[in-house]
Order: sequence, then structure tokens, then C-alpha cells
Amino acid sequence: MTEITEVPSPFCGIGTDDLSIQVDGATLKVIANGCAVNTPAFEQALADTSPRIAGQAVSLEAATSKAAELLRNTNQPVIGGCATDVNGMRALLALADKAGAVVDNINFNAARRNLLAMQDSGWMNTTLAEVKNRCDLLLIIGTDPEVFAPRFFEHFLWNEQAMFLDSTDQREVIYLGKEPAGQAAVSPSGKKPTVLACADADLPDVVAVLSALVKNQPIRVETVGDIAVAQLQTVADKLRNARYGVVLWSAGKLTFEHAELTVQTICNIVKDINMQGTRCSGLPLGGKEGDYTANQTCGWTTGYPARVNFAKGYPEYDPFLFDGQAMIANGEADAVVWVHAYNSTATPPKTHLPTIVIGRSGMTFEREPDVFIPVGTPGIDHVGHVYRMDSVVALRLKKLRDSGLPSTAAVLTAIEQAL
Repeated sequence: MTEITEVPSPFCGIGTDDLSIQVDGATLKVIANGCAVNTPAFEQALADTSPRIAGQAVSLEAATSKAAELLRNTNQPVIGGCATDVNGMRALLALADKAGAVVDNINFNAARRNLLAMQDSGWMNTTLAEVKNRCDLLLIIGTDPEVFAPRFFEHFLWNEQAMFLDSTDQREVIYLGKEPAGQAAVSPSGKKPTVLACADADLPDVVAVLSALVKNQPIRVETVGDIAVAQLQTVADKLRNARYGVVLWSAGKLTFEHAELTVQTICNIVKDINMQGTRCSGLPLGGKEGDYTANQTCGWTTGYPARVNFAKGYPEYDPFLFDGQAMIANGEADAVVWVHAYNSTATPPKTHLPTIVIGRSGMTFEREPDVFIPVGTPGIDHVGHVYRMDSVVALRLKKLRDSGLPSTAAVLTAIEQAL
């Protein structure tokens, strides 16, 4: 039995890197600095380790050969999930290039809301280090960081020291839309966040009014979404008076129609505040299940984020047309490769198409895939690199145990070479 300290996590998106984990053979136990996201992800028991063809255990070579056989004569395969590390994503793209497949990240519909806003009018975003050292006002719109990343406040708001603040306890937190689920946003001295709650359906109007107030435009109503305009005016004033305000949102939580327009309005608020004599930055919350890693790796490889099609012999990008799940449902695909090394419950969409699953040990299926190859999880079963949510830091993941499971990169490379 050994204890490994300073363990980085690929699961939470914020780059938590201070976990202590006890390793007893193949069993892991988080003994320090765990949370509701990381602890169950690390402690998940190792289950099946043998590849299967139609439910029957086979060798890894037989499974990769069968996967190649299923892909060899396809016209439009779809590779979905894309939940892996940098090397796994590189191998995935190489396989997609050879098979002429669509590549679609599992969380792309949420990421698309950010990408459309960024592509249309740009944005001014910050990093987690800047939040930790400079932020004196955090405005949270339509989400709750405590649910997404339980240690966000501990790491980046209530840290003991900040380079450009006398005391981190001076920081102010404002929730707009969602209410906080717990007490993580309460400062160490007991200062509670300001909460202006509204229904999700009202959030576009609320953000639009806040944007108008930031621009000093007149508003002819007294309330919007059950929030007094006077309260929104106070928020606008606080953004103007902050030394370094940060506006945080999560595209995955903006589930109403045309949410990209609300993201664009948020980004415009940030830009407008910067034109009024102070500093302000955006911070899009994300990064779970390797989605930022997938988009980053696909970006430097092809010039586009995930949701590209290699059918023409070169990468073609369309954030709507190449929606993998829609293609499967509409009969536009003729085979499915599902890659998910992090979450054993994240199984592929239901389909009668030939299906190859390269996933975390322990996956169970309503319909057994044609080929299932259990793979190691980056940061547990092998070393690797993943990007955290601000996309500027690649975490170097550790190997914690010897499970005998191959990496996603090794499996995808074997399939590509067998094609």
C-alpha cells in the first residue's frame, strides 16, 4: 500500500493538483483534498479488463482487427465522445483522417455556444491564475461553480494570498440567475454572496438589460425576470468600480434557444467595461470529460475545433451539420466509434449501426457493442496531458497503478494501422 501526493485530476476541469491518493493494488482511495467530482471518479473500482467482440472475451489484437474490419468499407463513420487525453486525441484524429470519419466531442453543443460568440465578435477572457491573483469582483451568470467544480472557490477566490490584493477576503461574489447550492461562495470571514435569482428562461432578458445599463442606456421598466432594474444598476456600477472584475458563465448551463446570443452579450459587457477605465475579463466554465483537450488538440491539428469531417480527404468544419448524434439518429452515419476513457456511465447513443466502444473499464450497455475495448484512464492507469478550463495550462497526469489496460492512444493507433 502506497500514498501518492500532489496528484492532478483530469476530471474537474479546474486543474486540481493537490490530491493525496492511497493505492492498494488496483484499488484507489482519495485520502486528502477530494471532492464530489474527483473522489468517485478516482475511486471507481476496476472492472472488466478483457476486450470483447459481440460480448465474448478476445485478445486485444483480435478486437482491434475486428474494429478495423468494421470501419474498412464504411462511407461515413462517426467518432464520438472524444473524452481522452492529448495523445489519445491525436490518435483519434489520425484514425478519423484514415477512415474519413466525422469527429464530434461529447460536449460540443455546449462549446458551440461559446465558439459562435467568439467567432462572431471576439471575447476578452482571463486565466485561473489571474482570477486567483487579481479578481476583486466575481459576477457569476446562470451557473454555480460549486456544483461544477466544488473546490473552485477554495482554490481561486478564498486562497490565502493574492499577488495584487491586500486580502482575498475583500472579494465580492454576485450570482445572477442561479442560486448557490452550498456555502462555498461565502468568504472566510462569513461575507455572503449577493444573489439575484431568476428563471433560466428570463436570463437572456436580464443579461440584455445589464448590458444596456453598462452602456448607460435608458431602461423603461422597473423589473426584468423578477429582478429590480435598480439591483442590476448596482451590479453595473460595481463592475465599473472594480479593479479587476471577472464575469463567469457556463455554456453548458445555458440550455435555452440561441444561448450563443446571451454568451455574446456577456462578452460585450466585458468589452464595454474595459472601455470605461477599469479592467474586466470573462471566464467560461468547462473542461470536464476532456472537452477542452479535444478542442485544443483538434484546433492545432486541423485549424478547427472538434466537429470536423474527414470524408473529403481533408478536415471540413461545420458546427451544426456534423453533429454526430444527429447524424446517427438521421441515418447519415454507417458506423460509430465511441471513445470515453473517463466516465463508465457515458455510453454511446442508442443505435443499430456497427458500434465500436473504446471506454473506461466498467461500462455496461443496453445493447452490447460489436467491439468493446476497455482502456486505461489518463491520470490513473497511465501518464498523459490534459488541458484545464482556461486552455492555457496542460496538466501532466501521473500513473497511479498497474492495471494492465492499454491507453486510448495505443488502441486507436492499432486500429488505424490495421485499416
